[in-house]
Amino acid sequence: MSVTAILFFTFGGLLLIGAPISLSLGAAALAGMIYSGMPIEGLVEIAYTSVNSFPIMALPAFILSGALMESAGISRRLVAVAEALAGPFVGGMATSTILSCLFFGAISGSGPATTAAVGMLMIPAMARHGYDKGYAGAVTSSSGGLGVVIPPSIPMVIYGVTASQSISDLFIAGFIPGIMLAAGLMLMNYIRAKQRKYQGDGTKLSIKKVIVTMKDGFWSLMAPVIILGGIYTGLFTPTEAAIVSIFYTLFVGIFIYRETELKGVMKALENTTWITGRVLIIMFAALAFGQLLTINKIPDLIAQGLLNFTDNLYVIWALIIVFLLFMGMFMETLATIMLVTPVLLPVMVSFGVDPIHFGVVLVCCCEIGFATPPLGENMFIASGVARTTLEDISLNAIPFVFVAVLVVFALAYFPALTLWLPEVLKSIFG
Repeated sequence: MSVTAILFFTFGGLLLIGAPISLSLGAAALAGMIYSGMPIEGLVEIAYTSVNSFPIMALPAFILSGALMESAGISRRLVAVAEALAGPFVGGMATSTILSCLFFGAISGSGPATTAAVGMLMIPAMARHGYDKGYAGAVTSSSGGLGVVIPPSIPMVIYGVTASQSISDLFIAGFIPGIMLAAGLMLMNYIRAKQRKYQGDGTKLSIKKVIVTMKDGFWSLMAPVIILGGIYTGLFTPTEAAIVSIFYTLFVGIFIYRETELKGVMKALENTTWITGRVLIIMFAALAFGQLLTINKIPDLIAQGLLNFTDNLYVIWALIIVFLLFMGMFMETLATIMLVTPVLLPVMVSFGVDPIHFGVVLVCCCEIGFATPPLGENMFIASGVARTTLEDISLNAIPFVFVAVLVVFALAYFPALTLWLPEVLKSIFG
């Protein structure tokens, strides 16, 4: 039996009996090292290497920043702006939810965090306006995934570290795909709202109301401008931007909105510690697993197998996307990225695909995974907030998942949608 067989049998067997993904990856890597005669002390070096990275410092900082937004009153004001802009139109409350997720995603970098923050405010509001609870949950869980595509994005940080790619370039490349996904979701919501006769919130579009809410939410709207503007102009790195976002949130919450309290800060620190620790453990286990795959030339074997099957890049992209969507149904986003990147990235690079392009498509596929059962983290959050069944949300989410998949195929087949903006900004800012 080969080391590869030991890796996959151990990994698959532990997953089948319900072991956590981090334990399954780590145990499989350990079994593979023992079988191949490698010193298991090497795991200590891998564990150190996996966290000894300047870009990875952005991870806990962005998580903390997103957690502090809620206690600072920033998320509530972003939702108010979205409601003022979209509320009066057909399906306006759901469109407001999508816009809110777009705004909040430009700060939090996390799909579940975006779903929870926006869902707590918008799902009850949609229910009060006559929306079916399953539909309200489906819209929120589907659009909550925008938090991992719209920069800054925690999964893009993980991909950048794993693939040794520029996180700044990944952030810039994710902007247009994020807007496309949001536009697709809003279009599908309009179609479904017309069918279900979901009208606006009963008010007329008021420029005065929009101006008032934007004035009240000015400092909230400035958060993504400062964070992303600093990164795009080269004023600071993504890691430095994450630290800036923490201090900006604290400043706004304490001195301007005056809503940040010690209790809220302590809760945000507690959540950040738990999430960061969980992610770093998965990173260590996935890195060890990935190194063994690379040593045993698994990416080369996969590339050769694909070449023997077809040399058509469009067909290969279709196979990769279907595979990633399937993975997203059963594995959490960060584990998927760290597991498939060492395997699939060399394969796609050998076909001439830009690593930044591949990374954005990978993250977009993971975005869809947030809203597909059985794992769908966003769906569980939305189900709890809406107090409805996962099955009800799943059925209502099918049209939104469908349009998101179409967008992903467009991004894969037309690289300029992803790579154009980074090239333009590089030519401007050098």
